[in-house]
Amino acid sequence: MPFQIRDQHGAARAVAYLMLAAGVYNLVTGVLMKIGAPILELVALGVASVAFLIIGWVCLRRPGSLPRPFWLSVPFLSAAVVTGLNLVTKDTTTGAQLFYLWPLLYAASFLSRPMIIATVLSISAGHAGVAFSYMETGPAVNDWIAITVAMAMTAIVVASLVERNDRLREVLQVQAASDSLTGVANRRAFDERLARTVAAGTGQFALIMIDVDHFKTINDTWGHATGDRALRTVADALRAAAPAGDHLVARLGGDEFAVLLQAGPLTALGYAEQARNLVLATEDLPSGPPQLSIGIAVLPDHATTAEDLQRVADAALYQAKADGRGRSHLAAHPSPHNVGALY
Repeated sequence: MPFQIRDQHGAARAVAYLMLAAGVYNLVTGVLMKIGAPILELVALGVASVAFLIIGWVCLRRPGSLPRPFWLSVPFLSAAVVTGLNLVTKDTTTGAQLFYLWPLLYAASFLSRPMIIATVLSISAGHAGVAFSYMETGPAVNDWIAITVAMAMTAIVVASLVERNDRLREVLQVQAASDSLTGVANRRAFDERLARTVAAGTGQFALIMIDVDHFKTINDTWGHATGDRALRTVADALRAAAPAGDHLVARLGGDEFAVLLQAGPLTALGYAEQARNLVLATEDLPSGPPQLSIGIAVLPDHATTAEDLQRVADAALYQAKADGRGRSHLAAHPSPHNVGALY
């Protein structure tokens, strides 16, 4: 998206520290150390210094009070301020031009590519105004081209590094939320998703608890490699059977899986049976296809909290095992007078 901000908290800190430093720097070097300079120059630098300090304080202490467009306009406002100060001081030195690096680095770190390009163009235009105002045409052209190319190359390098860092962070986030053996979500991701689902309270959600029957026997008889293949087979079946709607397949640990499914009781039961049949159709396991015991509870039909929903689903799973394993069991609708009987 062209008008996105990668990290508004980081952007607020960056603006705050820069504005506070710029305010002090301009006040000392531009006003206090130049007493006797033209009054217009001193007033301009003094007003700019005070403005920098105020903006820096607001960004540091109350960043939420500033509208979102402010954070998008920061590099353009900064480039305009640098240009204005250079025009007032008639400064075309390299030191003055280096201040353009800050709006460039801000845009490359926090904004999208179109905004980065626009920032480079605004810096180029601003510097052209200064260079052609106080330099001969030939040197001005050379200086303008050099600054524009330097800023563009810097933007490309910084933006590339930021995008690479974003991709690496996304990979790490996926790895942190995934089970390394099966590729489905892990316990941490499941707990977070279950809490969000219950808090949202929108529609029916089924919690489906799955155990691989006699998994220890598979490991002991056929080896852990076959056991791992059996777990991957179960995970693949749980994903394949899931409908197109909102769902999450997770491995909670060992041979225990869970599925969060946006569905009512009958749809959830149909999903469980389809998943069991997909596993039973597997023909490439030395141990033969594993059987699954499955317990199902639905929010808000059987419970209204995450803890109660897990209790009811676990109770349904235990009932499936007690009935002979290799089957699915849907929790009974709770009686208003005896909810504890489910547990």
